[in-house]
Amino acid sequence: MALPKVILQLYPMFPAEGEDGRKALRPLGNDVDMYHKIVHEWTDIVKEADEMGVWGISTIEHHFHSEGYEVGPNPGILNSYWASQVKNARVGALGYVAATQDPIRIAEETAILDHLTQGKYWVGFARGYQSRWTNTIGQFSDSVATVSDGSENDKRNREIFEERVEMILKCWTEESVRLDGKHYQAPYPLETGVEDYPAWKIASEAGVQGEIDEKGAVQRISVVPKPYTKPHPPVMVAASKSPDSIKFCAKHGFIPTYFMTTQGMSELVDLYVEEATKYGRHYIRGQNQNIVRWPHITKTSDDYDRKLREYDLDIYKNFYGPFFPQFPQGSDDELVQSMKDSGIFIGGTLDESIEAWKETYAEVPAEYITLIYHWAQQPKEDMMEELSLFMEKILPELEIPDFAMAAE
Repeated sequence: MALPKVILQLYPMFPAEGEDGRKALRPLGNDVDMYHKIVHEWTDIVKEADEMGVWGISTIEHHFHSEGYEVGPNPGILNSYWASQVKNARVGALGYVAATQDPIRIAEETAILDHLTQGKYWVGFARGYQSRWTNTIGQFSDSVATVSDGSENDKRNREIFEERVEMILKCWTEESVRLDGKHYQAPYPLETGVEDYPAWKIASEAGVQGEIDEKGAVQRISVVPKPYTKPHPPVMVAASKSPDSIKFCAKHGFIPTYFMTTQGMSELVDLYVEEATKYGRHYIRGQNQNIVRWPHITKTSDDYDRKLREYDLDIYKNFYGPFFPQFPQGSDDELVQSMKDSGIFIGGTLDESIEAWKETYAEVPAEYITLIYHWAQQPKEDMMEELSLFMEKILPELEIPDFAMAAE
């Protein structure tokens, strides 16, 4: 038997005294002194989490949060710096919003990160759901934010996302590429190639064969460097409820990362195993899969309610709720109860937390656990005390099959 691999996922929530306090401090996300303090405290957290034995440390790609909820516009820069600060932990992000990005640039950046970390790096991809920034940054692709609702916007978002992730795989693994997609082409323009390239002669004689045609036009692209990890770093993909996302992960051996209830995850865990066999990948239940939870470990049951109210209610009510119609509406008391009932938030006293985690893992075992805290709304010392308790007291209760042995 083995223990799940724990990932600490953080994106700063600038602290305020609830919703009214956030309004009074507008625009909190522009507070330079606050960000400066937070980004350096983040380094301390990374080092402490590494010492505690977490498997990985992660962040996100989110932009334009002037209200100060999730300030995390560039995961690559943070991952690069963190790699120089840790001894054992992997670094990564959950993750790059592929539909808003140039796939070649992602392939290049992540390959460099894989080298800098000497292979202790993973790549995360997400489809994007926040129109304020996805539509702005992704305008070259006519990308739109979406939830998995089967709408035309949803279908187009998925089409762009999957096309670009497939292109990143090609850039990582093939000597040279021609990317001929519905939403992206390279070299550009694809019909003629890049004509009149001045240094065509040396490129045709010393570069990848076939990059340059007999007229001196660039017809293929060689994306360098290639990743340190062969064939490429592990890939995690955020999933909120869509079976199509799970099928896409199974096709490529990606790690589905479940931002969903235990009940919602239960069927998809089995779907992943079933779909993977179609591509010659034979997993057992929970293998190569990642469960996401917002935890709190408290001294009393009442203190769990307090932490939810002080650290999580504001963002749950005013940010998550408007994006996801399935989230309950109601008074603050009703919303706190809905967080407790969701299964996505998990906690209580140490004994209550252990029982809740054991019940979850009895239904949906997973090789990876991603823990998200609303730091810095939750003070660092409080959060790290909870993380320490999780690593020392709860994690040992969650034994899972040794997946490496099972694969053999």
